[in-house]
Amino acid sequence: MKFCIRKTEMAELMQNDVITATTEALQQYDTEKDICAYLKKVFDKKYGPTWHCVVGHHYGRESQT
Repeated sequence: MKFCIRKTEMAELMQNDVITATTEALQQYDTEKDICAYLKKVFDKKYGPTWHCVVGHHYGRESQT
């Protein structure tokens, strides 16, 4: 699986946690909503309840209009 983190202010350790948690979520869940909820839960537990998570196939893509 290939991951691309484009813009972030997160430390490298946190970025690695994102990749690990995302891999776990993708193995366990099928819907974007469930994947997002899993990631939010993992990061709330590890880093405190200040996280927002957006998951989607087209999220972050530049418009081609």
